[in-house]
Amino acid sequence: METMLGTHNIAQTIAWLGFVLAFIFGYVANKTSFCTMGAVSDVVNMGEWGRMRAWLLAIAVAILGTNLLVYYGYLDLGQTYYTRGTVYWFGALVGGLTFGIGMTLAGGCGQRTLVRLGGGNLKSVVVFMFLGYTALVTMNGILRVVVDKVLRADIFTLHLASLQTLPSLLGMTDKTTPLLLAVALAAAILAFSFANEEFRKNGDNILAGLVVGLVVVAGWYVTGHIGYAENEFMEKAYLGTDSKLAESMTFVGPMAYTMDLWAYWRDKHVTFGVASVFGVMFGSFIYSVFNSSFRWEYFNSPQDMFRHIVGAVLMGFGGIAAAGCTIGQAVTGVSTLAVSSFIVFFGIVAGAALTMKIQYFLLMRSD
Repeated sequence: METMLGTHNIAQTIAWLGFVLAFIFGYVANKTSFCTMGAVSDVVNMGEWGRMRAWLLAIAVAILGTNLLVYYGYLDLGQTYYTRGTVYWFGALVGGLTFGIGMTLAGGCGQRTLVRLGGGNLKSVVVFMFLGYTALVTMNGILRVVVDKVLRADIFTLHLASLQTLPSLLGMTDKTTPLLLAVALAAAILAFSFANEEFRKNGDNILAGLVVGLVVVAGWYVTGHIGYAENEFMEKAYLGTDSKLAESMTFVGPMAYTMDLWAYWRDKHVTFGVASVFGVMFGSFIYSVFNSSFRWEYFNSPQDMFRHIVGAVLMGFGGIAAAGCTIGQAVTGVSTLAVSSFIVFFGIVAGAALTMKIQYFLLMRSD
């Protein structure tokens, strides 16, 4: 009984810490207008790299911090679903592309949906529901067949004898060399981000990148050192086991698990991932209220609503197929230096950029 009580208390502690970290994330994301879809849009449509550099800054901070945790023994990369030795590269690529298309149609990714929802955007309520339900169906329902039988078919799968991290693939088996690689990669990204004078003068972009990166690192510390996270999404959707894993900020899967929790409340409990969903919304809400920026927003036409629904469905499917989103893979996953995470990152950016180009072409034709 004491053991069970202790485990329950640890699970509650981890969930509360997840909520606090996500609250900080949501508050700062609203304050700084941190948006990964907006970052791609700024580059594609205006040649403006400010928010993209903020995203890259977050990645650099997360890479450096995560690998320091590994070096000092606070995180075991063998206990994350990102680094498993099975690489579903086709699912990562197609899922990333699909997610990138979806977030463009829906006006933002999973985390941005939660931030906007906290600020009074009713469009985000619709996106949340359709994204979460589609993710749940892809995780455990009929769309799981497409993922397992097509996107993760053996012909599109690489089975490695080691972890799929860059250091492992490069034969770096000691303790120090992987950290040096992470430092070098983070330094290169930081140099690119801060090479721009305009970015150096933009306090909001710097704040956003630092906070998002540090929140991801803190999430790894919480679930990798204090106690492994309990998250059925992480355990069964990707590994097919009941192992408890370390995790950090990610939003598509937890949004699906949140809907599952609502439907089967008596048999479930709040986990790190679910708590992070509510944390982002509440953090954004608090900022918008105290900053007098809370505004009710809604669809301006049936076509606008339809576009958001389609985007939400694509994000739900793509996020599960890719095992993550613009934060879950492109920051949290990349922080582990997992190969599949880089593939997803490329797919998301490519899918979003292509969709934006098509939208611009159609807009010009209509004129």
